Amino acid sequence: MPVRTGAQYIENLQKHPREVWLRGERVDDVTRHPALTRPIEQLARLYDMQHDPALAPVLTGPGPDGTPVGRAFLPCRTPADLATRRAAFRAWAEPTLGLMGRSPDFLNTTLMAFTESPGVFARLGQRYADNIARYYEYVRDNDLFLTHALITPQTDRSRTASEQQEEFLHMGVVSETADGLVVRGARMLATLAPMADELIIYSLPGLRPGDEKHAACFAIPIDTPGLRLISRAPFDDGTRNPFDHPLSSNFEEADCLVVFDDVLVPWDRVFLHGDVSLANALYAETNLRQHTAHQTGVRGLVKLQFVTGLAMKLSQSVKIDGFLHVQQKLGECIVAVEQAHALLVAAEAEYETTAAGTVRPRFNSLQTLRVLLATQYPKLVEILQTLGAGGLLMMPSAEDFDSPIAEDIARYYRGAQMSAVDRVRLYKLAWDLCGDAFGQRALQYERYYAGDPVRILATNYLSYDKDACFALVDRALALAGDPTAR
Repeated sequence: MPVRTGAQYIENLQKHPREVWLRGERVDDVTRHPALTRPIEQLARLYDMQHDPALAPVLTGPGPDGTPVGRAFLPCRTPADLATRRAAFRAWAEPTLGLMGRSPDFLNTTLMAFTESPGVFARLGQRYADNIARYYEYVRDNDLFLTHALITPQTDRSRTASEQQEEFLHMGVVSETADGLVVRGARMLATLAPMADELIIYSLPGLRPGDEKHAACFAIPIDTPGLRLISRAPFDDGTRNPFDHPLSSNFEEADCLVVFDDVLVPWDRVFLHGDVSLANALYAETNLRQHTAHQTGVRGLVKLQFVTGLAMKLSQSVKIDGFLHVQQKLGECIVAVEQAHALLVAAEAEYETTAAGTVRPRFNSLQTLRVLLATQYPKLVEILQTLGAGGLLMMPSAEDFDSPIAEDIARYYRGAQMSAVDRVRLYKLAWDLCGDAFGQRALQYERYYAGDPVRILATNYLSYDKDACFALVDRALALAGDPTAR
């Protein structure tokens, strides 16, 4: 089928009821639950954009038979393709203001990266490489939405997965049957899982000898029997007024713990199992991190631009943008934005060529951008908090504008050259992003989006090509000569 519409996406959710638990109650239909309806509508709009004549050439490209498919599914053949893909990522990031970190294009790039590296999966047997190729085609040709769960539950971090108090507290393979693998235990953090079509599982590096039962890569439909999604408490239960909470009322991502209650994974959905070293190598050797980081970097840039624009408008609303120290802080926001943009362009300009003849963005530039987003976004949020000061804490509610005190609201909440309605709307937006629980989740999410920031920086050192740096040091050392030489 061609790329989906929003209505087709919602219809598919309704046709495939899944086991979702939210605030102690099972959700029968996610498309009708008040805490999930508006985010689903936002995702549906993304699918509808693929049918907009002005956006379709950006968001889609020709598949093998010429039928349009999502741009993120397509490998890049030239540097120009990388720039086109960046435009597609941005086209989907802007409507959600960079706040939906796991929009469908994110894992579409992962499947594309997997299929570009069939030899990695073939180490366990050609059937596993064939499985991932068929699955990629299935998801691409049906324009499905995937989520994933890479992390083990935070139970006892001092022990490996195989050393926990229960054998399958962390997700693992209980048995192999003629029909497939039987999987038990839990994984996290499945963002947008109640709203997705499929779940893909693989591991971040870190498994150890003895963890063989926990080394697995596979994909299953979200409505697979025995698969249970336990959502964190929502920031919006569907009753929040969008005037007071414009972000949390639209972009709730419903992060979930995923429980596997002896789930059967058919053999044609298994891509890897039982090999710790291969499971650890998968992330780097398929180079999926470069493709996902490309999408992440574009989305992160949009998010940085959003908070920067909000800080500027907030400053202008009460005319504090004329003060030097405020200009300094706004200048710091602009530096973060331009650094992110420059790293994206550099990653594309200094592209790498794969064994298949396709191209991918340069790893070091994108890895640097991952670190930048984890450190700079919290800094920009703090700047927004500082510039908003006490005004962020004392805004009235939407109901006050249509009440006996409406005249007071109009008089005392206006800005320098802005009505009270417009200023309160602006400050409410800022508070939703930098003060409310939704905004704090967005901050924490960015801080740990790519994993432990300490480990990421350490990996930068361990994996960095040091030759150019060392050559300069050796050149300088040569200038000193050798005092013991005769």
